[in-house]
Amino acid sequence: MGSDLAGSGKHHNVIRVQPRAVADRDHQVWYHENMLPTTFSDPTPESLAAALGRIPSGLFILTARRGEVETGMLASWVQQCSFDPPLITVAVNNQRGLLDWLTTESPFVVNIIPEGGKALVVHFGKGFALEEPAFTGLELQRLAHSPPILQAAHAYLLCRVAQRIPAGDHTLVIGRVETGAILHEGQPTVHIRKNGLGY
Repeated sequence: MGSDLAGSGKHHNVIRVQPRAVADRDHQVWYHENMLPTTFSDPTPESLAAALGRIPSGLFILTARRGEVETGMLASWVQQCSFDPPLITVAVNNQRGLLDWLTTESPFVVNIIPEGGKALVVHFGKGFALEEPAFTGLELQRLAHSPPILQAAHAYLLCRVAQRIPAGDHTLVIGRVETGAILHEGQPTVHIRKNGLGY
């Protein structure tokens, strides 16, 4: 629009308004005056839970193995945290038995669930004990001695545990990404929770 006006040969009176910062001193929050809320009440536990739940994430199946035993779990808190070397974080609940398998240099695979991949969510959403068969009825791939790669995944990342960091009721597992690929074109699932204080 700006270039069209400049080349029209006509004179226009253009007024540029710079937003003015306004302080809500009662709540210690700063706004631009053209973004002032119509109402602002004290936060409640419910509003906090709702706001936390609006942090978007994906949905993933983390697979791991110990010896000849393999398992998988549904995860949502996975993020890239470094370009060089490529690293990701996976937040694992401290009550998960799988966490005992994720020791330094242990391999794991993050299988990225595709948009519309409800079948994978249902399959792994019920949870599996470590000794239970977790992959019955699923098509799998493996790289050498890697944990299972789900054929139905949108993409996968093969990682090794580089570090573990305690984080409240979870542990952040930092994975060094060794390889990965997109298996099927499309988009990954985007997950938003109603309550950010629980699954």
